[in-house]
Amino acid sequence: MKIVACNSNRALAEAVAAALNMPLTNASVRRFADMEVFVEIHENVRGEDVFVIQSTSYPANDNLMELLITLDALRRGSARRVTAVIPYFGYARQDRKSGPRTPISAKLVANLITTAGADRVLTMDLHAAQIQGFFDIPVDNLFAAPLFARDIQDRYQGREIMIVSPDVGGVVRARALAARLNADLAIIDKRRPRAGVSEVMNVIGEVAGRDCILVDDIVDSGGTLCNAAEALLKNGAKSASVYVTHGVFSGGAVARIGASPIETMTVTDSIAATEAVRVSRNIRQLTIAPLLAEAMRRISEESSVSSLFC
Repeated sequence: MKIVACNSNRALAEAVAAALNMPLTNASVRRFADMEVFVEIHENVRGEDVFVIQSTSYPANDNLMELLITLDALRRGSARRVTAVIPYFGYARQDRKSGPRTPISAKLVANLITTAGADRVLTMDLHAAQIQGFFDIPVDNLFAAPLFARDIQDRYQGREIMIVSPDVGGVVRARALAARLNADLAIIDKRRPRAGVSEVMNVIGEVAGRDCILVDDIVDSGGTLCNAAEALLKNGAKSASVYVTHGVFSGGAVARIGASPIETMTVTDSIAATEAVRVSRNIRQLTIAPLLAEAMRRISEESSVSSLFC
């Protein structure tokens, strides 16, 4: 078993390697003068079970090309099996035709990863579960819910909590977490009266006097979650916190969240934290390194991964 780290989230790769008590494979992922990606593996990988850790986060296209070229290098180096460990799978929000003459980019990326040489994919909280079916190779989609449940139990012990879905599309995710915690569920009904007009938030559920916890898979601009937190407080909630798997934080998201009534936003380290995230007053990170490490160990040993979903 060998672990290769690309450049998108070196800190997470090092944490995973430490959890497995293994060194990272000696490899170079660098750029030519014209910014072409060049990868060189400096160790023998013939017949090895190799795991490549790379989130396809910002800059998404550069990180995707690093992953594809690394996969090709390992395949040509005669690795026995190559698993692409993609904590954050970019392009996942383009999982269907949103209008005439638009692409299904998630399917295209799945094809690219398979063609480049991946034999298996290990990822976390795919934006759309059907993306697993876009691959013709095995895909293990881990969930952050068990990690979140344990953290919520530790931090909110003795408090009356309510799990909240920020939109109708996230109800399944929120309901699963609420079931783990034996907590009630509320839903934010999000509507846009017309294009360019701010969202109207209606809260479905009795949130008055509760410590509300919004749950989502991705925070990008942060607008929806900030508006949802304001709507909850207007409806009598005692506090509003957020648990999100992937902290994309594009544009002025960190500043927007810092100025919002969100008490705490908890994100995993599936995407490397920027300096703005690290110094934010109300954003904290949970590591997924032990979870990824255990999944990788089980895949390498050909044992069951399903218990990690519990």
